Amino acid sequence: MTVTPFSLDASVFGGQPAVVYARDAALRTLWQETLGDPRITIAILDGPVDVSHSALAGANLTIVPTLASVQAGGGAALAHGTHIASLILGRQNSGAAGVAPNCRGLVVPIFRDGDDGRVLPCSQIDLARAITVAAEQGAHIINISGGEFSPSGAAYPLLTDVVDKYARRGILIVAAAGNDGCECLHIPAALSGTLAVGAMDAQNRPLASSNWGAKYRSNGLLAPGADLVGAKLGGGTIAASGSSVAAAFVSGVAGLLMSLELRAGRKPDGARMREVLLRSSDPCVDDAETCRRWLAGRLNMSRARAFLTTGMTTMTQDPFVSEGVTPQSAPTQSDAPARTDAAVGREPAAPSDGGITPSASVAMPVEAAGAVWPSACGCGTRTGGATSNRVFVIGQLGYDFGTEARRDSLDQYTDGAAMNPRHLLTYLEHHPAEAHLAQSIIWTLNFDQTPVYAIYPLGPFASEVYARLRGFLRDQTADDPQQRAESVSIAGVTAGSVRLLNGPSVPVIVPELRGMFNWRTDLLRDKALGPKPHAEPDLAAYSRAEAVLHNFLERVYHEQRNLGVTPEDRALNFAATNAFQASEAVKHAVKLGFELESFEVERSAHCRPESDCWDVKINFFDPAVAAHTVRRVCRFTVDVSDVVPVMVGPVRHWTVRIPAGR
Repeated sequence: MTVTPFSLDASVFGGQPAVVYARDAALRTLWQETLGDPRITIAILDGPVDVSHSALAGANLTIVPTLASVQAGGGAALAHGTHIASLILGRQNSGAAGVAPNCRGLVVPIFRDGDDGRVLPCSQIDLARAITVAAEQGAHIINISGGEFSPSGAAYPLLTDVVDKYARRGILIVAAAGNDGCECLHIPAALSGTLAVGAMDAQNRPLASSNWGAKYRSNGLLAPGADLVGAKLGGGTIAASGSSVAAAFVSGVAGLLMSLELRAGRKPDGARMREVLLRSSDPCVDDAETCRRWLAGRLNMSRARAFLTTGMTTMTQDPFVSEGVTPQSAPTQSDAPARTDAAVGREPAAPSDGGITPSASVAMPVEAAGAVWPSACGCGTRTGGATSNRVFVIGQLGYDFGTEARRDSLDQYTDGAAMNPRHLLTYLEHHPAEAHLAQSIIWTLNFDQTPVYAIYPLGPFASEVYARLRGFLRDQTADDPQQRAESVSIAGVTAGSVRLLNGPSVPVIVPELRGMFNWRTDLLRDKALGPKPHAEPDLAAYSRAEAVLHNFLERVYHEQRNLGVTPEDRALNFAATNAFQASEAVKHAVKLGFELESFEVERSAHCRPESDCWDVKINFFDPAVAAHTVRRVCRFTVDVSDVVPVMVGPVRHWTVRIPAGR
């Protein structure tokens, strides 16, 4: 379950670029109106970027530090990231002009080079983390020129939730469709909240290497992806082909169109831009085989521009003429065939069985294509600006050894107990003088057995924190399944990252003792609701409240699972650990005959100075009223300005009547 660069090798490059997209008439027309607006931010989730390259000198770039930002040398990840960044933001007259050079670029590296120069990929969890960071830093568009092969198109739930969340908030997430040359899908391009991009050649035909599939026919575009010229690592330019560069092209075009939206006094909206690009695209009028690979349509910039200008919301029989992509000085098909897998004399790469990788646009060893690699992106949250390094996250506790040597050493030291949590805890109970062993392992916070954070106690209360972690693990591995703790919450700050035994690097949380809890959902629910009555109708009302509160908690823990980084997520997570506030709302609503409908988090209109307050709103509906037009709303406020959130003020309730049909 790792995000890696797509199949890359040197054959996708030309020696000297013969085709320079200037790029076509429609793009030149857009350039006459705008080269981009610095208020539009395009995030580049890729390899690190060489900002010293002449094509990027003076570009409005903000670099978000992650583990992948650190480079020991120049390899495929750095080359890929630099090339993609230049296609979007390259300076005019630099030889590698980007599509939207005056937009602001936000570089959030997720791929990095290994010691051998090969790309180390990023896990789907870390991709979700990077999307969150980019969105919270103000990105309007997020470009992901990479993916992981997925037969079903299904992603890890956390990544799906993050993509859906920010797509609903109006951020355009552009993802490359993949370069396996087959009817196959890649994550995240196959997710419904993204705009998938496949590559076409100079004659407007799908590249032989570009993927297609049923899901892409609803959310995918073909865009120029053959011999696009960008920055070459070490200086100069180089032409590359594939869905990776096609995605960058579309992200740049979206940046130009959003810039024009700003000029017209309209707020940029990624959801609207996605719909405009899809609905204004050219349908396939070719043979059946070509149309299978067409995705939803072919990018039509002039029609998209007119679409925005007229404010049309449907595409019927319209007067716009389909545009042809005619690269400046492009050779004819007979003397310069499209640079595809077939043209360079190799078979399309076999689909990978895992790994999100950069798309085929930068040189990379052939044997690395399609490999399944562990994550190494460590997309941390210490980013400054809109996102702090505070975390409040809910999951399960685990531990790791970091290295095989450490594992074997501890296993021998504890007489074979280190590998079994219950045996290790028993050993520590019988050898209290060796409590230091708890500091020799890496404690982790897990989602479904997958580590997402490492926990490193520091400071004067570190020994108490380690004791609490041991207690949490004991409760989580209790002999009686009915007595096992289900969840833990950890409040703290992130500080760097650590590599685990099986390869991935995860961010480190330095925990705050007073923000550490573990619980069973049923006990938390029962404690919040108080003693169960014995007489009807109080017992019936209690049972309804019990079911509604349990539903709320389970949905937060599983359906709304998150990394606990954004203020909204920290507020929601804390609300789910403080069930007393939620139970008051539930009991009040159930008493009136309402049932749980939904919940949401929004910035509070009332807050103390120097605070960061968010309202957690729980919505209930009256099942006895037709069309659920009467709703009950409960609101409680959470201040997340401190490491450990806190409830502020009383719980408030009110009734809302929704007009029929809404």
